[in-house]
Amino acid sequence: MAEPRLTVVSGPSGVGKSSVLAEVRARAPEVYFSVSMTTRAPRAGEVDGVHYHFVSAEEFERKIAAGEMLEHARYAGNRYGTPREPVERALAEGLPALLEIELQGARQVRASMPEAQLVMLLPPSWDELVERLTGRGTEDPEVLRARLATARAELAAEPEFDVAVVNSDVRSAAEELVGLILGSQR
Repeated sequence: MAEPRLTVVSGPSGVGKSSVLAEVRARAPEVYFSVSMTTRAPRAGEVDGVHYHFVSAEEFERKIAAGEMLEHARYAGNRYGTPREPVERALAEGLPALLEIELQGARQVRASMPEAQLVMLLPPSWDELVERLTGRGTEDPEVLRARLATARAELAAEPEFDVAVVNSDVRSAAEELVGLILGSQR
């Protein structure tokens, strides 16, 4: 059996990360799903330790300084990141671990854990991604333009990743991802 490893999943907004990873969770309950840490306030219905670990900005900065964060970033005035210890503990216990993070975080993980497997979740085509984002009808045109520009930059980083999985069908993409995460462990 292969050693369990950390798999990092990244991809542009609208590619279907949440849907695919929900399917992965259902198919492979043995996988440790990392819970991110944030300095933002909890939203209605969010539970500390389930949706995020909610901490003060001072606590977050202390954890960065102490080397306790696997990766971290600032977004919309708040800090987000992955605590290192739970991921390392899961791997030490023989559990494969999974992170869903953005490109900057994936690059940080690659630098600190080069053995991690980086997976880019891709749309079937650029036109399909544009359709998914515009089909939401939730963003004004300026926000949509910014999301598309960010998506283009993220997709351009695909060569930095070990594997690309195309999400043309949630079940198929999830099955491929489960195979990558578990490898010969099943």
